[in-house]
Amino acid sequence: MADFHQSNTVSTLHRLTGNRLNTMELELNRFSRHAGMGLILPALITEFERPAMKRICNELRSVNYFSRIVCAIGRATREQVNEAARFFEGFKSPVSILWIEDPKVQSIFQALEENGMPAQADGKGRTCWLSMGYLLAENRSDIVALHDCDIVNYTREMPASLCYPLAHPNMDFDFCKGYYARVSDKLHGRVTRLFLAPLLQAARELAPSSSFLSFLSEFRYPLAGEFAMKSSLAGGVRLPTDWGLEVGILSEAFKHSGPGRVCQADIADNYEHKHQEVSHNDASKGLRRMTVDITKALLRC
Repeated sequence: MADFHQSNTVSTLHRLTGNRLNTMELELNRFSRHAGMGLILPALITEFERPAMKRICNELRSVNYFSRIVCAIGRATREQVNEAARFFEGFKSPVSILWIEDPKVQSIFQALEENGMPAQADGKGRTCWLSMGYLLAENRSDIVALHDCDIVNYTREMPASLCYPLAHPNMDFDFCKGYYARVSDKLHGRVTRLFLAPLLQAARELAPSSSFLSFLSEFRYPLAGEFAMKSSLAGGVRLPTDWGLEVGILSEAFKHSGPGRVCQADIADNYEHKHQEVSHNDASKGLRRMTVDITKALLRC
């Protein structure tokens, strides 16, 4: 059933019909003549061994409104990257592959470290930062979108829903955050439901006048890995390198654009991806590490 609820300051763009893709893509093709759009796909090499990545590539192969798709591949050998690049053959949008372990890329990280800028921590945030830098340097993408590469039920409506509010000439948004349901025969999204939501509620009780905490609380799925932003915003944001990326990027959107220029879009009826272990006995991985990284990012905001 359609949902019409609006929060206080963050505009919520609902998915009121299930047959909107063709119309959105036709309009995005038209908008792309004046507003270039880039898509970032951060992927570990192991993603190419799973069915989700094949489905994502099959869905994106016919999309032609992107000025550039950047797939950043980590923890791979040169031979593995060359093999993974075959997934992108026949794409209508131009595709660039970034190999994170490339000696030239690693030399950039080393130079940053030597000049007092931490860059050696391997993580999604660093990969996104490198990919955004590539798109910004190319200067063909006025909009930068990003989504994870482990989405089992992926459709090309997801990136279209992220880009549309920023590309439409009559909408005045700088940042769009995706949201969706997380349910199968059980409720998913454990970190969001059991950790972040109660944490934000407790923090708001201690600081009821905090506009930032109110802003974070308005997002239906604040830890969603799917978002898009104007390149003017992307050029000035700081990205956490770890699991704090999603909270950190919301903080940057709040600081640089403000709630009035931020929206959240319903990008799927349901969303399924691989699930992390709780990792009770090891704080360096799983959901235990995720909660630590998110807390650190929130405290730094």
